[in-house]
Amino acid sequence: MTKCGYVSVIGRPNAGKSSLLNWLVGEKIAMVSHKANATRKRSNIIVMHENDQVIFVDTPGLHETEKLLNQFMLDEALKAMGDCDLILFLAPVTDKISHYEAFLEKNKKNTKHLLLLTKIDFVSNEEVLEKMKEYEQYSDKYESIIPVSIKKATTHADILDVVVKHLPEHPYLFDPEILTTDHLRDIFKEFIRESIFENISDEIPYETDVLINKVEEKKNVDVIKATIIVQKSTQKGMIIGKGATAIKRIGKDARVKIEKLTGKKCFLELFVSIKKGWTKNKEGLKDLGYDID
Repeated sequence: MTKCGYVSVIGRPNAGKSSLLNWLVGEKIAMVSHKANATRKRSNIIVMHENDQVIFVDTPGLHETEKLLNQFMLDEALKAMGDCDLILFLAPVTDKISHYEAFLEKNKKNTKHLLLLTKIDFVSNEEVLEKMKEYEQYSDKYESIIPVSIKKATTHADILDVVVKHLPEHPYLFDPEILTTDHLRDIFKEFIRESIFENISDEIPYETDVLINKVEEKKNVDVIKATIIVQKSTQKGMIIGKGATAIKRIGKDARVKIEKLTGKKCFLELFVSIKKGWTKNKEGLKDLGYDID
């Protein structure tokens, strides 16, 4: 009998969740940014390990906030924690242990979890061992603690062997050939958002979103029309840039990401529209696919 189950990937903003998942699946699917709170919604990334199927759930970072959009993001993470068979909690090695303690408080169902000590490339082996000792006081809470370096020594099996051990025996839930349950248009949206994060500074990316207006898949080219949503006219000006330089740069970066994933040429046309205060009211958020309970 094969093993199959859902594994939620949890951690503070910028803990490296999306980078880990892209590495495990061997494709760039999840949005990655060095800026915190880039991931807004849950997404499923499917990894086959020998004869077993792991459905990883990428989640927004755990954080406290009063902003409506951020409340939606926190709810997404909490729902993922409650609905899975196993949790991977990512703890950057330089973090204070208080982030993990806050996670334990939020894990209301006491779902079993593995503790992944990430970003160990940046510290010495002695510092890694010292941090592992700090976590030992909670050894009755986690199943295993795994130091992780996706750039150096860690292999996929170092993580997946342990993950699969804690999954239930179950037939595959998805075709083993697919990498994600997300629609292509949702991945295109995230690639455009990622390009905004990479090319526009300061707070503006957090107040933008993307609507995919049209996707036409032809034999040798994908034709995509999308609208970047902003809250203020000043933001629109910065997204477009002098002589349209900024929006051209965003479009070029997004196009490269899309073409790498699809293996086809991409014609991407971007527009910019103002939707005042969309992050601050439930109606505006719902229009863009963020349902606040």
